[in-house]
Amino acid sequence: MMLSTALIAIDSTVLATAVPSIVDDVGGFSAFPWLFSVYLLAQAVTVPLCGKLADLFGRKPIMLAGIGLFLLGSILCGLAWSMGALIAFRVVQGLGAGAIAPMTTTIAGDIYTTEERAKAQGYIAGMWGVASVVGPALGGVFSEYTSWRWIFLVNVPLCLIAAGMVLRNFTERVERSRPAVDYTGAALLTGGLTLLILALLEGGQRWAWASPAGVGAVVVGVALLVGFLVVERRAEEPVLPLWVFRRRLLVSSGAASAAIGAVVFGLTSYIPTYVQDVLGAGPLVAGFALATLSFGWPIAASQSGRIYLRVGFRVCAVIGTSIALAGTLLLLLLNEHTSVWQVAGTCLFIGVGMGLTNSPTLIAAQSSVGWHERGVVTANNLFMRSVGSAVGIAVFGAIANAVLGDGPRTPEKVTDAVQHIVVVIVGLSVVLLLAAIALPRTPRASEVTG
Repeated sequence: MMLSTALIAIDSTVLATAVPSIVDDVGGFSAFPWLFSVYLLAQAVTVPLCGKLADLFGRKPIMLAGIGLFLLGSILCGLAWSMGALIAFRVVQGLGAGAIAPMTTTIAGDIYTTEERAKAQGYIAGMWGVASVVGPALGGVFSEYTSWRWIFLVNVPLCLIAAGMVLRNFTERVERSRPAVDYTGAALLTGGLTLLILALLEGGQRWAWASPAGVGAVVVGVALLVGFLVVERRAEEPVLPLWVFRRRLLVSSGAASAAIGAVVFGLTSYIPTYVQDVLGAGPLVAGFALATLSFGWPIAASQSGRIYLRVGFRVCAVIGTSIALAGTLLLLLLNEHTSVWQVAGTCLFIGVGMGLTNSPTLIAAQSSVGWHERGVVTANNLFMRSVGSAVGIAVFGAIANAVLGDGPRTPEKVTDAVQHIVVVIVGLSVVLLLAAIALPRTPRASEVTG
């Protein structure tokens, strides 16, 4: 599960330093931002669909299908002859990632006890933090010393190893039947989510928010989702059951996941820029300053089981969100004279808080349902994080553009932009704390049988 997660996580960041090499080879500079957008978009809209399919047909076939799609997409990307082809093949990669992401966490929820899940899912979650540091460095190494195409082709043996490990080591018992697949609901959900997330990702970038494209994407997307809600009320096996949005625990954990997605995106996107442009450090040092976030996260997550087994999921999440909020408040102290060590220590503090928050909220949601609903619940939680990241991209990008303007990017302007972004991150951390407080009081995790 960790290897599969590492594959899809690294491929979301690995292109950051390889863009110049790619453009020199295949051209299409004006279109390169789509390499990132379409991957995130395809992954986000696939997650809820694959969660439901896993509940209907089992985790193993969906996991293997995801690895297969990711493998195919990687091969095609490595052979791409133009920017347009590369963008199209990144969609294939994203579809595979959208199947892998919820399956790794769902399978961990299936095969580990409530006590063991904290450590297992902490390690899996840690892969995303590692990717934010390793991905750009790996992309730079391949681009400089071999070819950018190896960024994708190196996935081939890793995908084969991951698939082989799943085939050999994971067994499950699934009641074979002929479930009614909600094709109409799936189509409406995919179309609606695609348009809304696309509007968030590209609004203010590819087109103006008030442009026909921006407004049209939102209007049509909302209309499709309204149609989806109508269909789901009557569907025999709804692709996204509406009870997910009526249970306090699932709504609270979903809100927490969305806030986490936005906060993490803000940190991973702008802290390295601040360290380099304002503090004058190099990319390696900037990566170190952010890496402490990914160090603190899995360590705290792996130990969170000891806490929620004693005091319950809610109290553990409140402790974690309080630490994360304190850490984001420390970010308000950042200025042109801040040391890199202070930045690294603050990120470490936030990472510990996130680790004590993310695992308990997700595991609480998983433990509240049985096997046949766990895929949907897990996928919904991960999808909310994708939504939070997409909203974060739009909000933080708008703030940065407004502060920096069209002039030169001076240290003073970058500091000002980062400080504005930090204020929003603090606000999101408050929302995260409120979401944890809103979790229903539950018995100690040791008394939960899910």
